[in-house]
Amino acid sequence: MSTPIQLALAVGGPGLTSLAEADAVASTAEQAGIAAIRLADRTTTGRVLDPSVVAAYLAGRHGGVGYLPVLPTTGNAPYNAARRVLSLDRATAGRAGVVLRPGRGDEVSEASVPVPAATDPARRWSEYARVLTRLWESFPRAALVGDQHSGVVVEDSLIQAIRHEGEFYRVAGPLDGPSSVQGRPVLAADLGVLDPVAVAAVADVVVVEHGHAAGTDAVLTQALRLAGRDRGEVTLLGRVKVSRADVAPGLEQRLRSWADEHLLDGLELVPDSAETAITALRALTPRPPAPTLRAAYGLRDVRAVLA
Repeated sequence: MSTPIQLALAVGGPGLTSLAEADAVASTAEQAGIAAIRLADRTTTGRVLDPSVVAAYLAGRHGGVGYLPVLPTTGNAPYNAARRVLSLDRATAGRAGVVLRPGRGDEVSEASVPVPAATDPARRWSEYARVLTRLWESFPRAALVGDQHSGVVVEDSLIQAIRHEGEFYRVAGPLDGPSSVQGRPVLAADLGVLDPVAVAAVADVVVVEHGHAAGTDAVLTQALRLAGRDRGEVTLLGRVKVSRADVAPGLEQRLRSWADEHLLDGLELVPDSAETAITALRALTPRPPAPTLRAAYGLRDVRAVLA
C-alpha cells in the first residue's frame, strides 16, 4: 500500500493506552513503516499524558517513525510552542510535526494582544499557524555555519525576525535555533473543527472524518486555489476507526479502495485498543521508512526554500 498512514493514540491512565503499550505500538509502527503516530492531548474517557512528552520518550526509543503531538492554542504561546516542536523535530532528524487544535489564548500573549476584542477560534488558529511556520523558517539550517577556522558560528544575515503583529499575537522572532533536515515541522489540522478555507493557507496535512470524506477533495482543492496553493502541497487523510473485528484478511485492500474512491492521499487509523493497533499494523504490507516526516507524507521538500 503506497498511501501514507498515521495512527492515532491517546496515552495515559486507566481506559487509555498505557505508556508501555504505546512503546509496543511504536515499535510495531516503526517496523510497518507508517508515516507517524498522532498523540492526543485530551479524551472523554480518561486523562492523557502530555503528548509532546510522550512523543519525545517514544522517539528516543523508536526513531524510524514520525510523531505528531496535538497542541491546542489554549495556554500555549506560539513562540514557546514553536521552540518546543522544533526541538523535537531536530532531535528526531526531521520526523516531527504538530496537530494544531483551535481554542483560546494564553496568558503570555494576552498581556500584549493587539486586538483584545478578537475571540474567533478559527481566525486565531489561522494566525497562530502562520506564526508557527514563519518562526520555523526564521532560522534556516544553512545559517548554522560552525566554522572553527574562521570563527563564524552562524551567518546572521540568513536569520530573519518575523515581526508579526496581527489580531491575536505580537511576535518578533526569530527562533534561537536552526531548522531540521526536513526544513520545518509538519503542520496538521482537522476538518470539522476547522473549515477548508481556514486550513488552506498553511496546513501541510489535513484530516477528514470517515463520514465526511465524500467531496472533500474538491472543496479543499478550491480552497487551496483561492489561497494561492495547489492540491499537491497538502496531504489529505481520511480518519477510520478500527476495531478488532475489522482487522481481517483484506483490510489493506479495503482501506486502499476507500481512499481511492474519495481521492484521499492517505489514512489516519484510530484503533479501539493498543492490541488492535498492533494487529492492524501487522496486517499492512511493510514499507521502508522515509528519510523525513515530510517525505513520508509525500510532501514537497522545503529545504531548498529555507537554505
